[in-house]
Order: sequence, then structure tokens, then C-alpha cells
Amino acid sequence: MFLGEYRQKLTGKGRILLPLKLRQQIQGENIVLSKGFEKCLFGYDEQRWQEMAQKQLRQSSLTNRQDRNLRRYLFSGAAIASLDQQGRFVIPENLLQYAAIENEALLIGAGDHFEIWLPQNWAQHLQGLENEIGDWNLEL
Repeated sequence: MFLGEYRQKLTGKGRILLPLKLRQQIQGENIVLSKGFEKCLFGYDEQRWQEMAQKQLRQSSLTNRQDRNLRRYLFSGAAIASLDQQGRFVIPENLLQYAAIENEALLIGAGDHFEIWLPQNWAQHLQGLENEIGDWNLEL
């Protein structure tokens, strides 16, 4: 399970280190990156990505416009990234632009995947979440 928050600097052309605690959740040497929601990026272990993709394909219909558009959104922006020996990988330019990431990113655990945020965007999003949580009827 992907947990925690990790601030990382980008080096070179979009290269970033996947923190060890997140890296330990990855099987193999590749991850799948895709556009997420709220201008963040999603990162998946390849096996988890395949499972999520198959579920999405099974549960959606080509005759439903919203389903088609969600497929297009998730799959057109996805890319496979290889981890090097130190756990670094390159975020493709189109994904960096989508998330407005330039020099620094915040990687957060989100259970079955991790997310990559511009730190300011995450702080703003988190503040909004904290304001909303009081209104939620939660049963943990």
C-alpha cells in the first residue's frame, strides 16, 4: 500500500527519485504514469495499472460518451517509465506540463497508487479537504 508524503527535487529533464517507501510497493522495474484528477499525476505499479485498466474496460461502455471520454483521458496520457538502479525515473514532458511541475514535486501515497503534485497545489487541495472533512459522515 502506498502511504506518506515525500518532497523531491527534479534533476535533469524531468527526472525524479521515487522514495524507497513507495518503491518498495513496486513489482519490477517499470511504473505507469498517467494524468490524474485535480492536476496531479497518478503512478501505478504495472500490475496494478493492468488490473485498474481491465476493471475500467469491463465496467464502461463504448456507447456511453462519459465512459469513452474517461478512457481517453486516462489512457491517452499514460506512459511507462523505467526505474533506474537508484529508483529514479523520468516524467514525460506532457505530464510535467499537465501538472505544472518544474523543479520540485510532492509524491503522496494514495493506497493502491501514488500521486505526484506540484507542492503548492497539494497544500491548497489538502486545505480544502480538511475544511470538507468536518461535513462528512465518516465511519472508520
